[in-house]
Amino acid sequence: MTTIFTSLLAGLLFGLGLIVSGMANPAKVLGFLDLAGAWDPSLGFVMAGAIAVAAIAFAGAKKRTMSFLGSTMKLPDSSDIDRRLVIGSVLFGIGWGVAGFCPGPGLVALGMGEIKALVFVGAMLTGIGIFELIERRKQASPRNAT
Repeated sequence: MTTIFTSLLAGLLFGLGLIVSGMANPAKVLGFLDLAGAWDPSLGFVMAGAIAVAAIAFAGAKKRTMSFLGSTMKLPDSSDIDRRLVIGSVLFGIGWGVAGFCPGPGLVALGMGEIKALVFVGAMLTGIGIFELIERRKQASPRNAT
């Protein structure tokens, strides 16, 4: 029960931060991405703050084997820049630039009743579903059954 409460609290805090910072507003995000037009650098400061907080948190997490709630720490163990990472990053950037949403702010905007967010989240879930189908087929292929 503690994990559920902690997750709910973290999600609410994250969502509130996205709303206050303007990240849930696609116009603000697109203004940040529009370097040739009316560029709005304010989200750069939001990102810099988020990166600083995350860097400190990850530095501390690397020294731990258990989370504060008693779960095993599961941090990424690869730092390779491979084809899948590059393709995923490009697709993420295209989606972010077209819609003005990334997954977290898209879900927050959906909760705020924005129709554009409904389309975005639907497309995001479709993409996740297609990825899962491809991954399952790869796992089930005879080449991987060794």
